[in-house]
Amino acid sequence: MESWPDLIQRAQRCVACRLAEGRHRVVFGAGDPKALLMLVGEAPGQDEDLSGEPFVGRAGELLTNILKAVGLNRADVFITNTVMCRPPKNRPPEPDEQLSCRPFLEAKMAAVDPKMVVLLGAVATKALLEDPHAAITRLRGSRHLRRGRLYYPTYHPAALLRDPEKKRPVWEDFKRIRRDYDRLQAGLEVEPDA
Repeated sequence: MESWPDLIQRAQRCVACRLAEGRHRVVFGAGDPKALLMLVGEAPGQDEDLSGEPFVGRAGELLTNILKAVGLNRADVFITNTVMCRPPKNRPPEPDEQLSCRPFLEAKMAAVDPKMVVLLGAVATKALLEDPHAAITRLRGSRHLRRGRLYYPTYHPAALLRDPEKKRPVWEDFKRIRRDYDRLQAGLEVEPDA
C-alpha cells in the first residue's frame, strides 16, 4: 500500500480531470489519518480551494460545531470530499470528475480504514452507496453496511444554512453516530439498518 505522505504528494500533482485547471489548491482532507470516523462531503468550495483544507467556510464552521456538540473534535476524525478540487461556481461535481477522483478517495479510505463514514449530502451518498438514484431525504438517519464499514447519510451542513428546519434531523443523526462511535470504541458491534 502507498504511504500516506506519498498519497498526499501524488494527490497534489493530480491533473486527472478538468477541475485541476481552475484550482488554487488540492483539498486532500484533514484530521486523524487513523480515525474511527470519516466524514465525506461533496466538493471543496471557494474557501477550501484557497486554504487547501476541507470544510473551512460557513458550512465548515457549522460542521465543527455539530462535532463539538457530540463531543468530537475535527482532529479526532478525518474529513474529505468526493473530489479534491473545486468545481467552477461551486456546482456539484460531474460523474466523470468523481470517477477521476475515486481512486484517491478509495486510497484514503483504505489508509484511514474508518469503521464509520458519515455521508454529508446527496452527492456523497450517491457516490459511496453506489446508487445514482439514492435520495438523501429518504436515506438520512439510516445506517448501511458496505465492505465492512457503516455508512450514515445525512444532510450537508450547507443545506442546514439554507434550511434551518434540517438542523433537528441532523442533530438526531449525529447523536446516533456518537452512540455508535462509543460502542465501536468499546469493541461492541453495531448492526446496520440496511
